[in-house]
Amino acid sequence: MSKVIVFGSLNADLSIECDRIPRASETIHGRKFFITPGGKGGNQAVAAARMGAETLMLGCVGPDAFGRDLVSSLVRFGVSCENVSVSRHYPTGTAIIMRSDNDKRIIINQGANLRMNFDTVRTTLRGLASKGDVFLTQLECDFDTTIQSVIFAHNMGLVTVMNASPAVGLPDELYAALDILCINEAECEELCGINPTDSANMHRALAYFAERGVGHTIITLGSKGSAALVDDKVYTVPSFYVQVEDTTGAGDAYLGALVTEFAANRPFEEAMIVASAAGALATTKPGAQKAMPSYRGVIEFLAENGQDISWDD
Repeated sequence: MSKVIVFGSLNADLSIECDRIPRASETIHGRKFFITPGGKGGNQAVAAARMGAETLMLGCVGPDAFGRDLVSSLVRFGVSCENVSVSRHYPTGTAIIMRSDNDKRIIINQGANLRMNFDTVRTTLRGLASKGDVFLTQLECDFDTTIQSVIFAHNMGLVTVMNASPAVGLPDELYAALDILCINEAECEELCGINPTDSANMHRALAYFAERGVGHTIITLGSKGSAALVDDKVYTVPSFYVQVEDTTGAGDAYLGALVTEFAANRPFEEAMIVASAAGALATTKPGAQKAMPSYRGVIEFLAENGQDISWDD
């Protein structure tokens, strides 16, 4: 199996449950407050490691308790953190999460996540990456560094995967360097102006990214599953029914399982099925990293539920 190299954010997640999202200037009571290790980069790295991939983390934390706890947590989950640096002057990134009725609102302070520069990423990749390894990133670190890193990884022969979240305008040279782009419905509309609410718009949206050079684009649809363009047809993987506890880590579990399948050189369609199962299982527990399912758990879950795959012209 090839390595999974994750360049991304490391945040301390401060999460609280409430009956509804407060209105402007309003204070309401909450419950079930907890602090957990998070950040899309850290979450996806843990998800990949839990699924059995040799996973290496590139990132930056602050010189504080949050940073120490984040690195310790990653190591416990089996993620290599030798290339996680510590900023002397910037605090560890934090995320404030409000959870309400299976919905959530998140505010992020990027902090030390912005301190990782391209020279560091480039040097690190030259030292540890091999052709065929998977390079996974998101958009919670410095934007220019992220774009340059993806292009460099692509030129090295790595399998490049981006979770374009939070969504911002992306340059064409990035699209051409992406093997896999993974986005949700809102991010899709932000990037291409098309809301994939039906089959025709889904096809239009996926074709938009294909025309710009992306190898495969996956649009995750929450409880409706996920979709991608395969041989110019919309390939749909439905979601799996579970009792939802917390949706915070679902998307990151999906990405971690997806890249693990790629690292194992398994078929694209199978990767989507496994990723969908992992994403569903992650919602059955609170928090993010602690909710990431194991490979064995995902395989057993798939065996219990079967595989309902549909093709849509």
